[in-house]
Amino acid sequence: QVQLVESGGGLVQAGGSLRLSCAASGIVFSINTMGWYRQAPGKQRELVADITSGGNTNYASSVKGRFTISRDNAKNTVYLQMNSLKPEDTGVYYCNDRLGTRLSRWGQGTQVTVSS
Repeated sequence: QVQLVESGGGLVQAGGSLRLSCAASGIVFSINTMGWYRQAPGKQRELVADITSGGNTNYASSVKGRFTISRDNAKNTVYLQMNSLKPEDTGVYYCNDRLGTRLSRWGQGTQVTVSS
């Protein structure tokens, strides 16, 4: 059984920061590329950032320079540090591995709301 549990979301004012966590089980975490995705109301889910098993990172242009993805393989956890938050960052944030994305397998996500 695969379980991906996101946490750390909340309500924050523009310019503030949040750190999201994703605890994974049921996958071979250490060899998986892990990604953070978000879905704003009325919009499709989009990739925010991902990180390979070797630590190489990739970011959407909209968050580059503000967000940082990291992972702790010993804890089977991936993080997303979000700084300088903007109202357009509002949405439900999900983590997933590549296979889960292909299978349309998603957790419940964590809500991030950024007020102006």
